[in-house]
Amino acid sequence: MTYDLVLRRGRLITFDTESESVDIGFKDGLITAISADLKESADQELDLNEKLVSPPFVESHIHLDSVLTAGQPRWNESGTLFEGIKIWGDRKREISLEDVKNRALTMLKQQAAQGILFVRTHADVSEPQLIALQALLELRDEVKHWMTVQVVAFPQDGIYSDSQNEILLEKALEMGADAVGGIPHYELTREDGVRSVKRVFELAAKYNRLIDIHCDEIDDEQSRFLEVVAAEAIHTQIGNRVTASHTTAFGSYNNAYAYKLMGFLQRAQINFIANPLINITLQGRADSYPKRRGVTRVKELWQHGLNVSFGHDCVQDPWYSLGTGSMLDVAHMGVHICHMTGREEVNACYQMVTQNAAKTLHIEDKYGIAIGKPASLIVLNERDAYDAIRIRNQPRYVVSQGKIVASTIPATTSFSSTGNCI
Repeated sequence: MTYDLVLRRGRLITFDTESESVDIGFKDGLITAISADLKESADQELDLNEKLVSPPFVESHIHLDSVLTAGQPRWNESGTLFEGIKIWGDRKREISLEDVKNRALTMLKQQAAQGILFVRTHADVSEPQLIALQALLELRDEVKHWMTVQVVAFPQDGIYSDSQNEILLEKALEMGADAVGGIPHYELTREDGVRSVKRVFELAAKYNRLIDIHCDEIDDEQSRFLEVVAAEAIHTQIGNRVTASHTTAFGSYNNAYAYKLMGFLQRAQINFIANPLINITLQGRADSYPKRRGVTRVKELWQHGLNVSFGHDCVQDPWYSLGTGSMLDVAHMGVHICHMTGREEVNACYQMVTQNAAKTLHIEDKYGIAIGKPASLIVLNERDAYDAIRIRNQPRYVVSQGKIVASTIPATTSFSSTGNCI
């Protein structure tokens, strides 16, 4: 056999043992060989010189419809979630298909260069023309040869805050959205919030879609829709298809209630997505001192065996004016604000932007480095996950479906004690 591409002398990432050097052969977009010494030739070969080989990063929570709009039409001066929603409400009146697609494509390319090859994006379906949704559905199909995109139908303004929103949400699923979302804490009443969660589960069953709900993204310790999501997952027995995003109020619950809830979550076996960069930015804004960190109980969820992943959420938009889309930046922040600085904990944070996130997206069948899997992986300059998070370089190579789609030459620095750098 002649391979299309062979990566020689790469070290597969491991978390509890020392990895060994292997050659990896690709043919027709699949991984067809992993061996200590492949003898066959290839159309293209790269000597990795013992660099680290990892499954690609997975962005499990981003809003591609709003990326790269920071300051349009104005800046979020309060830094709050709700001012961001108001600003986006004004900005989305001016969106067009071309506007959304151009910005989203720019971000997807930026993500791919940083080793992200799987993305779950939310699309605001509270806008009557569903322009953002249509744009992201079209883009999903246009980039499928190098990027896998899932689109969540997300009712940014709530399902029951307007008489048309429930209709728009179902129409979005008919148009082909991959998952159905909700935002129960932003409904007009708690009763509407509970009703919205139940409606999300009904629509998911009707259209056979995944569920990803913005859940309790608020500092209010009385916002307890997570228990409603868990209850519905237990009743329907589809917990592995259900994701609760943000759940920042969980960090404000009293420990007695949180302990009880944790038992229910273990029964439900739903997925969790925390967004460390934006959670620490938006939450705690009403606090004087002490200020809450505003992130869910990531460490405790992980310790209790629940699947937790990290997302960037927003990049240069009304909610978060910073960011580059890097999942290593996200993991780095997670290590800090979740107090996960132990060696095993740092490794867990790396898994939260790789294999855990793949489980959240329900793509485990086409994710990972194994014979027969799609040939999508990244090559890192660092020696292990710890250094990858600590240093946060871009990958040396990004391979998608058997083709190198991005490469980055590491920066070099010259230093002279005499001041004569040449």
